[in-house]
Amino acid sequence: MQSGKAKTHLWVLEFDQEKPRTIDPIMGYTSSGDMRQQLRLTFETAEQAIAYAERNGIEYRVIAPKDATRKNVSYSDNFRFNRMQPWTH
Repeated sequence: MQSGKAKTHLWVLEFDQEKPRTIDPIMGYTSSGDMRQQLRLTFETAEQAIAYAERNGIEYRVIAPKDATRKNVSYSDNFRFNRMQPWTH
């Protein structure tokens, strides 16, 4: 499996939960009357997201992205003789 970086440079505006979710007693589904939980807006820059929130009177907080740590692994490590875990399919 590959981990691409597509769509990772966008800034996201998500709404906080206003009403708690409820569990349907018969089916066990979770639901909420808060429709804003379903919204997820994306922006090219943080400034665009902040400007949108301020223009529409939305409270916001900026969470800075974390740097991803990548572990370089060779494909041949799967077939190494002194492999720590057994090979399985």
